[in-house]
Amino acid sequence: MSTHQAQMPLCQRTLSQLLIIDAQERLAAAMPQDELDLVVDNINRLVTAAKILGIPVIATQHNSKGLGPVIEAIGVNMPEAAVPTEKTAFSCCTAPGFERNISAHPERRQLIVVGMEAHICIAQTVSGLQRWGYQVFVPADGIISRKPSYKANVLERMRACGIQVVCTESVGFEWIGDSTDAQFREVWSLFK
Repeated sequence: MSTHQAQMPLCQRTLSQLLIIDAQERLAAAMPQDELDLVVDNINRLVTAAKILGIPVIATQHNSKGLGPVIEAIGVNMPEAAVPTEKTAFSCCTAPGFERNISAHPERRQLIVVGMEAHICIAQTVSGLQRWGYQVFVPADGIISRKPSYKANVLERMRACGIQVVCTESVGFEWIGDSTDAQFREVWSLFK
């Protein structure tokens, strides 16, 4: 099955993987608190929806010795199989083991990317994923930078380069697709 070829592609449950980039404790401490709370909540909504719908969840940690583990509120919600890939490079695409992790599901060529920092690790990763031929979706309310202007700049760059900038709730409802779906109420309740 190929990726969604429409001019405005939608996230497809059978084609998607959720990628959580560097949502780490010490990095979170440098983020604007109000926005951080929203981003953590939205990442957890997507993790929970992914678990309900059988969508793989992949995570990374940048320099764990310096930045600590995944934020506890996210880590406790992640599937056991989502052991974070350790990295020191800003782009996940150059981290040993990362390509193996995302290619473990070769039919899943859409990556929904959330995490920190939008203008550094997320920007460099989505560029690499796009180069590898993946269809990339970035929920604007699921990423964060230390300064709002940095995030605004990278979202503008992403849009100009064909990255699909979406919102968390759109992803959840695109994964469901129909209110008669057996998991509709369970996923819908995440966004109430």
